[in-house]
Amino acid sequence: MATKKTDKKENNEPKNLGNLSPAKGSNKSRKRLGRGIGSGLGKTSGKGHKGQKARKGGGIRPGFEGGQMPLYMRLPKRGFTSIFKQQFNIVNIDTLENFPAGTKVDAAALKSAGLIRDTKLPIKLLGRGELANKLDIVVHKASEGAKAAVEKAGGTLEVLGYAKRGDAARAKLMKGKKIKLHGKNRKMQAKQK
Repeated sequence: MATKKTDKKENNEPKNLGNLSPAKGSNKSRKRLGRGIGSGLGKTSGKGHKGQKARKGGGIRPGFEGGQMPLYMRLPKRGFTSIFKQQFNIVNIDTLENFPAGTKVDAAALKSAGLIRDTKLPIKLLGRGELANKLDIVVHKASEGAKAAVEKAGGTLEVLGYAKRGDAARAKLMKGKKIKLHGKNRKMQAKQK
């Protein structure tokens, strides 16, 4: 199969203000609407004849089906999103194999290795893969499989624990500070008094 030869002139001149040019395809000419039949976008300017979508400022919102019950309302709804959901930085055992033996693996070491992003979130160690090196690991939570893998490799695992999301709000309730509550919680607080 023959290969295509491109006839490009190689210009090895250094770039300066005299020979700068935009990248190919970066500058597109503007669509000139209402400039005659020959352009293909004359008269109605590509909007068709009359109707809501042809008017200035006209159009319909996303999801609108002309008054028919829209899909997002026809589908059943289930569950809710908990405001107390705890988020973790997830680290698996197999991602720690690049650390040399005897290294202390904590939040700072994981951050510098690019294994976690947010140092404010607690770190959870999971047991995917095998651990060959003996490491001293410091995390906030660990699975049973991860604990077994670290012990099998001869390393140590220190589990720090963490403050759960929503604990501060609950603590304020227990101290008797006034918090604006709604519905069932308000009734419960009235019973406690």
